[in-house]
Amino acid sequence: METEVEDPLRLDRQVCFALAVANRAVLGVYRPLLEPMGLTHPQYLVMLALWGEAPMSVKAIAEAIQLDSPTLSPLLKRLEAAGLIRRDRDHRDERNLVINLTPDGVALRQQAEAIPAAVVQRLGVGLADLEELRDVLTRVNVAARRSGTTGEQGARE
Repeated sequence: METEVEDPLRLDRQVCFALAVANRAVLGVYRPLLEPMGLTHPQYLVMLALWGEAPMSVKAIAEAIQLDSPTLSPLLKRLEAAGLIRRDRDHRDERNLVINLTPDGVALRQQAEAIPAAVVQRLGVGLADLEELRDVLTRVNVAARRSGTTGEQGARE
Protein backbone atom coordinates (compact mmCIF):
# COMPACT_ATOMS: atom_id res chain seq x y z
CA MET A 1 0.00 0.00 0.00
CA GLU A 2 1.43 3.33 -1.05
CA THR A 3 1.33 6.34 1.22
CA GLU A 4 0.49 9.57 -0.47
CA VAL A 5 3.17 12.24 0.03
CA GLU A 6 1.82 15.77 0.45
CA ASP A 7 3.08 18.06 -2.28
CA PRO A 8 4.83 20.98 -0.52
CA LEU A 9 4.06 23.20 -3.52
CA ARG A 10 0.34 22.57 -3.61
CA LEU A 11 -1.39 25.96 -3.76
CA ASP A 12 -3.72 25.36 -0.82
CA ARG A 13 -0.73 24.54 1.43
CA GLN A 14 0.98 27.92 0.86
CA VAL A 15 0.94 30.51 3.64
CA CYS A 16 1.47 33.29 1.08
CA PHE A 17 -1.67 32.21 -0.79
CA ALA A 18 -3.82 32.08 2.34
CA LEU A 19 -2.55 35.50 3.43
CA ALA A 20 -3.14 37.06 0.00
CA VAL A 21 -6.69 35.73 -0.23
CA ALA A 22 -7.47 36.75 3.37
CA ASN A 23 -6.03 40.22 2.75
CA ARG A 24 -8.29 40.78 -0.26
CA ALA A 25 -11.32 39.39 1.57
CA VAL A 26 -10.83 41.44 4.73
CA LEU A 27 -10.12 44.65 2.80
CA GLY A 28 -13.30 43.94 0.86
CA VAL A 29 -15.19 43.94 4.17
CA TYR A 30 -13.64 47.27 5.19
CA ARG A 31 -14.22 49.05 1.85
CA PRO A 32 -17.99 49.65 2.15
CA LEU A 33 -17.59 50.67 5.79
CA LEU A 34 -14.90 53.24 4.98
CA GLU A 35 -16.44 54.68 1.80
CA PRO A 36 -19.10 56.75 3.63
CA MET A 37 -16.27 58.25 5.67
CA GLY A 38 -14.38 59.14 2.49
CA LEU A 39 -11.42 56.96 3.45
CA THR A 40 -9.42 54.24 1.76
CA HIS A 41 -8.00 51.50 3.96
CA PRO A 42 -4.45 52.97 3.97
CA GLN A 43 -5.92 56.37 4.91
CA TYR A 44 -7.90 54.68 7.69
CA LEU A 45 -4.67 53.23 9.08
CA VAL A 46 -3.14 56.73 9.16
CA MET A 47 -6.21 58.06 10.95
CA LEU A 48 -6.10 55.18 13.46
CA ALA A 49 -2.50 56.07 14.27
CA LEU A 50 -3.39 59.75 14.68
CA TRP A 51 -6.51 59.06 16.76
CA GLY A 52 -4.19 57.13 19.05
CA GLU A 53 -1.53 59.79 19.54
CA ALA A 54 -1.73 62.98 17.48
CA PRO A 55 0.32 64.96 16.75
CA MET A 56 2.84 62.62 15.14
CA SER A 57 5.85 63.05 12.92
CA VAL A 58 5.68 61.57 9.43
CA LYS A 59 8.41 59.15 10.49
CA ALA A 60 6.38 58.03 13.53
CA ILE A 61 3.30 57.45 11.38
CA ALA A 62 5.37 55.51 8.82
CA GLU A 63 6.72 53.30 11.61
CA ALA A 64 3.30 52.84 13.21
CA ILE A 65 1.58 51.69 10.02
CA GLN A 66 4.72 50.18 8.48
CA LEU A 67 4.78 52.17 5.25
CA ASP A 68 7.73 53.98 3.78
CA SER A 69 7.66 57.78 3.58
CA PRO A 70 7.29 57.99 -0.23
CA THR A 71 4.18 55.80 0.02
CA LEU A 72 2.84 57.73 3.00
CA SER A 73 3.25 61.22 1.49
CA PRO A 74 0.39 60.97 -1.04
CA LEU A 75 -1.89 59.54 1.66
CA LEU A 76 -1.16 62.52 3.89
CA LYS A 77 -1.73 64.98 1.04
CA ARG A 78 -5.14 63.44 0.31
CA LEU A 79 -6.13 63.48 3.98
CA GLU A 80 -5.08 67.11 4.18
CA ALA A 81 -7.07 67.96 1.03
CA ALA A 82 -10.08 66.26 2.65
CA GLY A 83 -9.68 68.54 5.66
CA LEU A 84 -8.94 65.73 8.13
CA ILE A 85 -5.31 66.50 8.97
CA ARG A 86 -2.93 69.43 9.02
CA ARG A 87 0.75 69.16 8.05
CA ASP A 88 2.95 71.64 9.90
CA ARG A 89 6.68 72.13 10.20
CA ASP A 90 8.11 70.94 13.49
CA HIS A 91 9.00 74.07 15.47
CA ARG A 92 12.01 72.20 16.93
CA ASP A 93 13.33 71.13 13.52
CA GLU A 94 11.93 72.84 10.42
CA ARG A 95 13.06 69.92 8.23
CA ASN A 96 10.44 67.64 9.81
CA LEU A 97 6.68 67.62 9.31
CA VAL A 98 4.28 67.11 12.19
CA ILE A 99 0.84 65.76 11.39
CA ASN A 100 -2.14 66.76 13.51
CA LEU A 101 -5.87 66.18 13.28
CA THR A 102 -8.22 68.97 12.30
CA PRO A 103 -11.55 69.31 14.14
CA ASP A 104 -13.14 67.32 11.28
CA GLY A 105 -10.48 64.62 11.69
CA VAL A 106 -11.17 64.43 15.41
CA ALA A 107 -14.94 64.28 14.79
CA LEU A 108 -14.56 61.45 12.24
CA ARG A 109 -13.34 59.20 15.06
CA GLN A 110 -16.86 58.93 16.44
CA GLN A 111 -18.11 57.50 13.14
CA ALA A 112 -15.10 55.16 12.96
CA GLU A 113 -15.84 53.68 16.37
CA ALA A 114 -18.52 51.48 14.75
CA ILE A 115 -16.09 49.90 12.29
CA PRO A 116 -14.41 47.21 14.46
CA ALA A 117 -17.72 45.71 15.58
CA ALA A 118 -19.09 45.85 12.03
CA VAL A 119 -16.00 44.05 10.72
CA VAL A 120 -16.32 41.31 13.35
CA GLN A 121 -20.02 40.92 12.56
CA ARG A 122 -19.48 40.79 8.78
CA LEU A 123 -16.63 38.30 9.02
CA GLY A 124 -18.75 35.96 11.11
CA VAL A 125 -15.71 34.82 13.07
CA GLY A 126 -15.57 35.07 16.84
CA LEU A 127 -13.70 37.96 18.42
CA ALA A 128 -11.38 35.57 20.28
CA ASP A 129 -10.41 33.88 16.97
CA LEU A 130 -9.76 37.25 15.33
CA GLU A 131 -7.64 38.39 18.27
CA GLU A 132 -5.65 35.15 18.11
CA LEU A 133 -5.20 35.60 14.34
CA ARG A 134 -4.00 39.17 14.88
CA ASP A 135 -1.50 37.98 17.49
CA VAL A 136 -0.16 35.23 15.21
CA LEU A 137 0.12 37.64 12.27
CA THR A 138 1.91 40.14 14.48
CA ARG A 139 4.46 37.47 15.39
CA VAL A 140 4.85 36.55 11.72
CA ASN A 141 5.40 40.21 10.79
CA VAL A 142 7.99 40.67 13.54
CA ALA A 143 9.82 37.53 12.44
CA ALA A 144 9.76 38.65 8.79
CA ARG A 145 11.13 42.08 9.72
CA ARG A 146 13.87 40.48 11.81
CA SER A 147 14.87 38.31 8.89
CA GLY A 148 15.16 41.43 6.74
CA THR A 149 12.81 40.07 4.13
CA THR A 150 9.96 42.54 4.32
CA GLY A 151 9.80 44.98 1.45
CA GLU A 152 6.81 47.29 1.64
CA GLN A 153 6.02 48.15 -1.92
CA GLY A 154 3.32 50.59 -0.98
CA ALA A 155 -0.35 50.40 -0.40
CA ARG A 156 -2.81 51.08 -3.14
CA GLU A 157 -5.38 53.73 -2.56
